[in-house]
Amino acid sequence: MKLITANRLSDGRVIYVGEDASVVEDIASAALFDGDAADAALIAAASRPATFVNPYLVEVTGHTPSGRDRLKETIRSAGPTVGNSLRHHETA
Repeated sequence: MKLITANRLSDGRVIYVGEDASVVEDIASAALFDGDAADAALIAAASRPATFVNPYLVEVTGHTPSGRDRLKETIRSAGPTVGNSLRHHETA
């Protein structure tokens, strides 16, 4: 199974294609696709450049990344990695 992820154009946040081509921010809410349906959904997301920046397919087991990029996708799904460290340095 696969899901589709990208970054949102307006704020750069990680987003996913949800049911009915909606935009969701939580990997657990992402729609799952297989075979030709995955390719068609990717084409549909790519046709929405005002929302999805560089969408691509991610291999998953359930909603957990399982392909060769599983570490990168697990980190992306957890949210920004720099926000907390920047706040710490600003107050120091």
